[in-house]
Amino acid sequence: MKRNLLILIAACSVVAGSAQRRVECSSADDIVRAVAQARGSVGADTLFVHIKPGTYCLQEPLVITGEQSCPIVFEGDANDKPLLSAGKRIGGWAKTKEGWWQTHLTETVRYGWRPEQLYVNGRRATRARTPDEGFYTVKAVSEDIHHRGEGRVPHYATQAIEADPALLAPLKGLAQPEMEQVVARFYHKWDNTTKFLQYALPDSGRFYITGRGMMSWNDLRQGTQFCLENYRAALNAPGEWFLALDGTLTYIPLPGEADREPEVFAPVLEQAIILRGTPEHPVGDVSFRNLRIQHTANYTPRNGTEPQQVACQLDAAVMMDYADRIALEDCEIEHTGNYAVWIRSHCHDNRVQRCFIHDIGGGGIKLGDYAMPAEGEDVTRGNLVENCILRHLGLSFPCSGGVIIFHSPYNHVLHNDICDLRYTGVSVGWVWGYTPSMAHHNDVGFNHIHHIGWGVLSDMGAVYTLGLSPGTRIHDNVVHDVWSYDYGGWGLYTDEGSSGIVLENNLVYNTKCGGFHQHYGRENVVRNNIFAWAWLQQLQASRKEDHRSFTFEHNIVIFDRGELLSGQWGQFLMDHNLYYDASGRPLSFLGASLDEWHSQGHDQHSLVRDPLFRDARHYDFRLRSEKAVRRIGFRPFDYSRAGVEGPDEWKQRAKMPQALVDEFARLYK
Repeated sequence: MKRNLLILIAACSVVAGSAQRRVECSSADDIVRAVAQARGSVGADTLFVHIKPGTYCLQEPLVITGEQSCPIVFEGDANDKPLLSAGKRIGGWAKTKEGWWQTHLTETVRYGWRPEQLYVNGRRATRARTPDEGFYTVKAVSEDIHHRGEGRVPHYATQAIEADPALLAPLKGLAQPEMEQVVARFYHKWDNTTKFLQYALPDSGRFYITGRGMMSWNDLRQGTQFCLENYRAALNAPGEWFLALDGTLTYIPLPGEADREPEVFAPVLEQAIILRGTPEHPVGDVSFRNLRIQHTANYTPRNGTEPQQVACQLDAAVMMDYADRIALEDCEIEHTGNYAVWIRSHCHDNRVQRCFIHDIGGGGIKLGDYAMPAEGEDVTRGNLVENCILRHLGLSFPCSGGVIIFHSPYNHVLHNDICDLRYTGVSVGWVWGYTPSMAHHNDVGFNHIHHIGWGVLSDMGAVYTLGLSPGTRIHDNVVHDVWSYDYGGWGLYTDEGSSGIVLENNLVYNTKCGGFHQHYGRENVVRNNIFAWAWLQQLQASRKEDHRSFTFEHNIVIFDRGELLSGQWGQFLMDHNLYYDASGRPLSFLGASLDEWHSQGHDQHSLVRDPLFRDARHYDFRLRSEKAVRRIGFRPFDYSRAGVEGPDEWKQRAKMPQALVDEFARLYK
């Protein structure tokens, strides 16, 4: 139900003073009224809105516009943070004869409300799917184009997907309305596509989907991974749930959940907080401290979701447009169907600090807009993402990233721990090729980025860049454990047109496809890094061009498998590096011996020898002796500074659970 933000102001308890005004809130209505209290208060002191501990189910997003005229601080208790929920608590549960939990959602029948995420006892439950683990694979795809339109991608088409008929056997007997609720999720290259089934012929192993035509550069094809979800026959494993067309909601309890009625939240609102200014009246000077934000929704449109790199169009739980000097401090965002935070259009000098962002359907934080700005247009700039933990991301949109910078300069991404996601950790730039870009002078440093990919998608980098980026620095990061499905599990990845970037003092190890890869670009500088223990190749380049692509100097490369160099190398400068193959094999430089490599003008002052790390096999890359590395001009750097800062409790919280570390390690076997 829509609420009028201008009513019932007097219901809040306001304490006025010479330095501040204070509002105590114990209901969601109180919080809304506090926003109205800030309107028309030009020149007034800061309004402190204290939200008492508890759970606040929002009836609509908390919207703050440029009409707010004084600074506001929304704050909870540091030791008992209040929860702002964009969802609805689901009750009325009863046991079925199978020992499952079941209730009825009248809103499904009356209003067509069909939540696509469910949170049971503080945990994201799994919508009924097959297979229960892993994926099926596509045998073949054919496409009929009905309307091509004028773009690169056909405007409307139908795809026929062929799979093993045995995989589609559970679809037999579904009435057409039920069939049209079945969702197919495809995982291809760096993207994912989600579609409702339009029709299926289970006996022939064929089903049909519609929407835009396939992208020629990233289509569905033989070998594409997929799963099916949201049909009754798929409800067969503990932790799964299913919502029938008649509103019957069923959940199979996990061990220990059968004897007590579950606490269940279903998302309703797609946003919890919206800061929406205008060019004439931007929102300014609003802080959120010690709050928990949960249960934002994502609803799949009937035509599905088409592939989008980093889920670029996906909204977030917290949205900002025309907003300056906004701060999220010591907040926790979890259990979302979309991104956590999007500092989108015309936003300046905003901060996200010491936030714990986890269990996210999309990705973590986006800076700037993906739409190309007009010449001379003001863009989002000068924002800070610092000392945050971003973990367990991309659960509905695996192509999402940790921190994404679109058309936006002068941002700082520092001292974050980013892990457990299926695609890129930090992505900078949104121009393919040498078109002028606004993503320049960005600073990505001292981050710990690890355990990404999980063998689900391809063509990813822990740090990924695009386009002309003069002044951008990628430095002092620790990157490890990057594992792609197919090609492209890289540590540092300068993709199409990446130019003018300095990558230095980074430690990169345990990557599938290499510590560094440049697709193509101009005048990048890769210096004073440690690249270790990549699997297929250590360094890769992919296009020859008529200018210097990059300079590679003062780096250490240590490995024991795969090639040293791979790909198509054009014009580059490599010198003053140290290479060491711990397996004892003779080094090969793109098929050339070391002497032949020297005769081609490369690595004239480089060394081939043990760098004398203390225990590189166990990832201790401190030096026992600096004698060798001094000869190449390598400057030791303190890689222990990467990651979050502050109390030991915060640092311990940033450690990924050992069970997940062990699960990831099994990918190598």
